[in-house]
Amino acid sequence: MGTAPFALPALEALCRDGHDIAAVYTQPPRRAGRGQRMRASVVGERAEALGLDVRTPVSLRDDSASAAFRALDVDAAVVAAYGLILPRPVLDAPRLGCINLHPSLLPRWRGAAPVAHTILHGDRETGLTVFRMDEGLDTGAILCRHRLPVPSRATTESLESCLADLAGDVLPGLVRDLGRHLARAEPQNDRDATYARKLTRADGRIDWQRSAGEIDRMVRGLNPRPGVHFGPESAPVKILEAESVAGEAPPGTLIDRSAVVACGRGALRLLKVRAAGRETTDGAAWLRGQRLEPPQRLA
Repeated sequence: MGTAPFALPALEALCRDGHDIAAVYTQPPRRAGRGQRMRASVVGERAEALGLDVRTPVSLRDDSASAAFRALDVDAAVVAAYGLILPRPVLDAPRLGCINLHPSLLPRWRGAAPVAHTILHGDRETGLTVFRMDEGLDTGAILCRHRLPVPSRATTESLESCLADLAGDVLPGLVRDLGRHLARAEPQNDRDATYARKLTRADGRIDWQRSAGEIDRMVRGLNPRPGVHFGPESAPVKILEAESVAGEAPPGTLIDRSAVVACGRGALRLLKVRAAGRETTDGAAWLRGQRLEPPQRLA
């Protein structure tokens, strides 16, 4: 049961390991691209290519969807970035339960955006947690954790890819010995829990009063979605890549022509930007195109 690219290595690993996959559940096709054509999820596309039974219910809460799932009579369900709530009848249907692959070291960063929050908060370590699902939000008993250092320049996209590969590596062995892992599962300590709420476009609005380190983590943590931007809301400029550098001036001031901008502490060099309706370019070229010169201020 998965929708986002994070789930692909797990699906591939189960197939390679010879498991009998009764069905693949993924979210329904959505409109995407410039033509806004209906497109299946990446998991749905891959599952169809593998000749698997693909199911795309809008919800699992209605009786018919729940009954169809129970009729599969499966030993276990592996869940990774699925995006739909599993109600109690679905959670109880597999003999060994529903097993979730979560990209953080639970109970740290329960919720919708664990990898982004890992980067935003400057965590030096993350990992993959496999747990048996209950009706809470990422609160189930832990089967295993696998730790991973956070690379210094990681983005949400790159770190999710590393954790997805890790999930694909550990899942086959865990499933083969699932009964033993379940017998040794440990409850989470709720006192240590932190919540990774879903991030919105408003979270990506830059305040140059922040430190350069904070804004740098924003650029990496909100990449590729929802993105980081500055300038007027009618014509925002997205920062796609940046780096923290030395520099001092009133926040928002252009320090030099290489697109170094002063922050509340330190400065940020804009390496790649994209203005509304324009192609991606380097920060210095964008400055020249806008005829911006130091010490002008950015909004």
